[in-house]
Amino acid sequence: METQIEQLWQLASDLQAKNAQELEAHRIGLLGKKGKITELFEAFKQVSAEEKKMWGQKLNALKKLAETKIEALKSQLQDGTTKTENVLDLTKPAPLALGSTHPLRKVRQEIVDIFRHIGFSVSEGPEIDDDWHVFSALNFPADHPARDMQDTFFMESLGGKDDLLLRTHTSSVQVRLMESQALPIRALCPGRVFRNEAISTRSHCMFHQIEGLYIDENVSFADMKQTLSYFTTAFFGKSQIRLRPSYFPFTEPSAEMDVYWGLNSEADYRITKGTGWLEIMGCGMVDPNVLEASGIDSKKYTGFAFGMGIERIAMLRYQITDIRQFFENDKRILHQFV
Repeated sequence: METQIEQLWQLASDLQAKNAQELEAHRIGLLGKKGKITELFEAFKQVSAEEKKMWGQKLNALKKLAETKIEALKSQLQDGTTKTENVLDLTKPAPLALGSTHPLRKVRQEIVDIFRHIGFSVSEGPEIDDDWHVFSALNFPADHPARDMQDTFFMESLGGKDDLLLRTHTSSVQVRLMESQALPIRALCPGRVFRNEAISTRSHCMFHQIEGLYIDENVSFADMKQTLSYFTTAFFGKSQIRLRPSYFPFTEPSAEMDVYWGLNSEADYRITKGTGWLEIMGCGMVDPNVLEASGIDSKKYTGFAFGMGIERIAMLRYQITDIRQFFENDKRILHQFV
């Protein structure tokens, strides 16, 4: 029996097959009802009790070797040919479906591309910033409600700084540009912002903004209106806009910009509340105090700024009614944007 086991062990180790039929013949010859390994198990019944443990372990190891070898060869065989592990079949389809760009990313990139055509560059800054860049340099009074704990996430003291917080808008990036970049400035500032709005069932405390800043000599309110009209025409295909008086600490005068959406469908009536007008963004001329705080001569330079929420713009573009769909990673939603 020992000689037979050694011979079959060598045979199983060296086993090769050119096709599925040949492999099946090897399997039957070794493991079939009348196979050589099966015959050894029949002979094993006649072994004395003292030797059963030794020969039983060797037979089980032989059977496992043969089964493993046959399964390995089987996995290499396909359509009558043997494939080695180093062969890559470039004609096989990919096992996974292609991913898709998130709708918020798509909208952000489209907005950036539109403004790049008229000379705007993209700038980004830290999400954890200090009070100066988020509030003080932007003309926020010390008692402004936005500084309250209800609206802002303040950070614990870190590295000797006691006024760190999660930025509530990307205007902080504009301050850094005005402090460090040579004039003129024409930039977009996209990114995540954070506000403590957990009382709303639809809020996520984090959302995305994209803000724009243009500072140069002789920049006027008319320049701002023309720029924003260009954007709404390029993005929405709608050129009729209106500017309503508003208030922001960092712009004067300030305005809310609406675009005429129309009343062509029931959805139009719903989202515009029957007026046909839809609020898109806030905007205004940069307050002289903001320019001076960043070291810019407000008597020589003027500028305008604007900002919009990317989620809101994406909801309008894709007729999405619930903002939570952007954050729940539902593949049924994401696959619509392949």
